[in-house]
Amino acid sequence: MSTTVNDPGRTGASPRTSRQRLTAAEPYLYLAPGIAIVALVMLVPLVVGVSFSFQNYVIFRPAARGWSGLENYAELWSDRTFWLALANTAKWTFWSVLFQISLGLGLALILEKPFPGRAIFQSLVFLPWAVPTFLSGLNWQWLFNPIVSPLPGMLSAIGMLDEPRNILSDPDLALYGPITAMIWWGVPFFAITLLAALRSVPSDLYEAAAIDGATGWEAFRHITVPFLLPMMTITILLRTVWVANSPELIFVMTGGGPANTSQTLPNYVFTSAYSSMNFGYASALASVLMVLLVFYSIFLLWIRGRLGQ
Repeated sequence: MSTTVNDPGRTGASPRTSRQRLTAAEPYLYLAPGIAIVALVMLVPLVVGVSFSFQNYVIFRPAARGWSGLENYAELWSDRTFWLALANTAKWTFWSVLFQISLGLGLALILEKPFPGRAIFQSLVFLPWAVPTFLSGLNWQWLFNPIVSPLPGMLSAIGMLDEPRNILSDPDLALYGPITAMIWWGVPFFAITLLAALRSVPSDLYEAAAIDGATGWEAFRHITVPFLLPMMTITILLRTVWVANSPELIFVMTGGGPANTSQTLPNYVFTSAYSSMNFGYASALASVLMVLLVFYSIFLLWIRGRLGQ
């Protein structure tokens, strides 16, 4: 009687091996619908948008539509408004995020301690975050109007203005109006996130520090700050990208004027696309902003890794 020996290499993979491969692939099968949706909703429009930056895509000139290579980027390089908008975007983002993180941290430290009426005060602090950005811009536009608001008179009384006037019409000060509105609107975001991080700090550490004779500043520096750094880094990253991509307040309050002195890249993208109808040039502007923010994000995450967070 002859004995047949099964050769796995000849008969194919064993049922056990196939089952192991299926088990290993199972998580990816669960993720596949989500990945497909993300690709459809985000990656496809991104690729299409970037491709527009290499095209002559002006709505009013359909006959001239076609691939133009790097012409939009060459025009961008020599565009004075682009460089002004880029500098304004850096200024707008830096001052907005700096004051938001500073004031948000201060409010979080205040709200972390119990005191009478804390719930009411906390609700009032978070109120700006509930106001739509468009409405917030209108409110601040009225506040800077000396005809309907006492704010310009108050600024003049304390010496910040030489006379009660609307700073939104001043080329040297126009950008600071939307910056003020953005600070007011964005402080609750930092206050909420940092308050949650503060409440996760073990109270035993503060008690041990007090027993060792540490001052309040020393406890803040050596206990609070290290615990907050991971949350602060991610929050600053998200908020910077958010602010740098935000055109609403600029559009509502100044429209980028006067004479483009408050123009930022997101607002310039919007006006190039929907006022000039030049979607190719607008896509080139948006692509440059995207690349700059990607490099900024990589740099900040690298710093976070170097700090061991």
